[in-house]
Amino acid sequence: MRHPTRYGAIAFTAPVAERQKATGSINWYGRMRAQEDDPGLPDELDTRVTALIRATDSFFIATVTPSGWPYIQHRGGPPGFVHVPNPTTIALADYSGNQQFVTVGNLDENDRVALFFIDYPTRSRVKVYGRAEVVERADDPDLIARLLTTPDGVGRAGCDRAFVVHVEALDRNCTKNIPPKYGEARMQESLTWARKGLQEEIELLRSRNAELEREITRLRLHNDDDGQPW
Repeated sequence: MRHPTRYGAIAFTAPVAERQKATGSINWYGRMRAQEDDPGLPDELDTRVTALIRATDSFFIATVTPSGWPYIQHRGGPPGFVHVPNPTTIALADYSGNQQFVTVGNLDENDRVALFFIDYPTRSRVKVYGRAEVVERADDPDLIARLLTTPDGVGRAGCDRAFVVHVEALDRNCTKNIPPKYGEARMQESLTWARKGLQEEIELLRSRNAELEREITRLRLHNDDDGQPW
C-alpha cells in the first residue's frame, strides 16, 4: 500500500487529482498525496538511484521563467560529472555553453528545479524535484575543482559556476515506452566480445581445415604407395 510522499505532495495538485479521479487512477496515486500542508521530510536518494545518477553522461534540468514558462535544458559530460555527495544533494559543474544563461537567470529568481535522469540500456528513469543553489567559482574554487573531477580524471575545462541541488522529492518511473539504447562505449564492448567469439570460431575452423588437409595428404600418399589411382 502506498503512503503519502513528498513527491505526491508536490506533483499531485488539485487539478492533477481531478484528472486522476476521472480515469480512476486516483485509487492508486491518491494514496501518495499528503493529507495536510506538511508533506514531511525531503526524500533521500537510495543506493540504486545514486548509482544511476553517478553513472549518467546526460540528463535534463527544468526551471521556470519569471513569467511562468517552463524551460528545459540538456546537460552532458563524462560519466561521473554529476556528483551525489550525500543522499539529499546532487551537484555538478556548470560547463560553459552558448552564454544564454536562461537556466542560471531563472534560478536567480526561482530556485525550484526538476531533474530528469534516464538510463536507456536498463530502461530506468528518475525524476527529482529540488531547490538549486548557484555557486560561482570566485566564491568557492575548491568546490568547482572537486566537481570537475570524475572517475576517469578531470572533466572538460570551462566552468565558472556550479549547481548544488538540494533534493526535495523523487520518483522512479516504469520502463514503459523507453526504447533500449546503447552508447558508443557499450556498443564497443559488445562488439569486442562478439569479435572475440567470432575469432575463436575462425581459429577453430582453421584448425579443423588444417586437420582435413593433412588427412587428405595422408590418404593420397597411402594410395600412391598402393599403386591405386586417386
